[in-house]
Amino acid sequence: MQKVTKEELLAKAKKPAEDAMKLHSFYHGKMQTMPKCQVRDVNDFAIYYTPGVAEPCRAIQANEEKFGELTNRWNTIAVVSDCTRVLGLGDIGPKAGYPVMEGKCLLFKYLGGVDAVPICLDTKDPNDIVQAVKWLGPSFAGINLEDISYPKCFSILDRCRREVGIPVWHDDVQGTATVMLAGLVNALKIVNKKIGDCKIVFNGAGAANTGNFRLLCAYGAKPENSIMVDSKGILHKGRKDLEQIKEKCADKWRFCETTNPEGKTGGLTEALEGADILISYSKSGPGVTTARQVKRMAKDAICFVCANPVPEIWPWEAREAGARIVATGRSDFPNQINNSIGFPAIFRGVLDVEAKTITDEMCIVAAESLAKYAEEQGINEDYIAPTMAETEAFVREAVDIGMEAQKEGIARLKISRDALRKKSETMILSAKLQADTLVKAGCIAPAVT
Repeated sequence: MQKVTKEELLAKAKKPAEDAMKLHSFYHGKMQTMPKCQVRDVNDFAIYYTPGVAEPCRAIQANEEKFGELTNRWNTIAVVSDCTRVLGLGDIGPKAGYPVMEGKCLLFKYLGGVDAVPICLDTKDPNDIVQAVKWLGPSFAGINLEDISYPKCFSILDRCRREVGIPVWHDDVQGTATVMLAGLVNALKIVNKKIGDCKIVFNGAGAANTGNFRLLCAYGAKPENSIMVDSKGILHKGRKDLEQIKEKCADKWRFCETTNPEGKTGGLTEALEGADILISYSKSGPGVTTARQVKRMAKDAICFVCANPVPEIWPWEAREAGARIVATGRSDFPNQINNSIGFPAIFRGVLDVEAKTITDEMCIVAAESLAKYAEEQGINEDYIAPTMAETEAFVREAVDIGMEAQKEGIARLKISRDALRKKSETMILSAKLQADTLVKAGCIAPAVT
């Protein structure tokens, strides 16, 4: 087999951005609204709209439990963002961030059969965002918070979970951590290491790694074996800049107090000395992390370099520097560790049993479900997690989530595993079939790049 050159790899890495401009312009967006009922002739509008529609309205007014039975609200969520932390682009505003939220909705539908609506808010005020979510509550069965800047994203999530009567999930926190854990479970199996024994370096101390740290510790990682690095260096008790604002940056100061017991100082170079695992969600690369830094890590090192749209270091450079397993957030490289294999199926499971919230235990179950599926297919150094093409992984994940919600007593519906599988599988496969059928019928033009 002919070896691929670095120039060819770089050209491949640039192509998605080039194609994105062509196809976004060609389709004028990615989502549209389609009916799910048959219109036999115009007389059916008297059933679906006035005067017939008044009867379902009266039924819901009399018994709100009929809401899910008589409308599509049960399968509809909102992707809500103020667009202050979009991918690796930062605070680009609600209009510039809209393509990301619309893309998220596409993934929800195609991979999970979930109807999703992009809601980009023209405010950065946390109180306004919470209020907006509360106002949206009657129209949606769940809320996916997205690309909201750190640290306010945590207070917004916590308040929404307390004050909004539907599941509210922050994908940059919970989703990122879930999929990261799924990949790490299998990576550790390959290198034959236990998470409780590993020295872990978290590069980036924002929303993603705050969520990653929390979930890894719930899974068995030890805070005393961890080091956090932000843009100014290693977090430690001597960081006066953080101590002075510890009320505003409570999570960072907590890391100063609970991690890095040796009080190591310096930057990423010093932090990586002898490290087993690098979990990096910092800023878009390449060159943010160097081969020289990776060389300082322990034997059989694991590097998750997941900045978007470009990883902190190109994966081939990390491998050449000694890392045994390298994962990124991109689908055009091996080992994509991307939220896309998490949130569509997690919400599918949540909606199918009408779960009241999404717990950390459910996130761990989702991660274990994904890891188990990949292990059954045969994990190796270039395959530690399922890809978006593996539909069965999404079905299993949705079912496992639905069963866990019932186990925890937070599901409004009680349903057997077999019945839940049939329900989830039907929704997921139908979404793919609908999209493919529209293309075959000429209602959606074939994509040409």
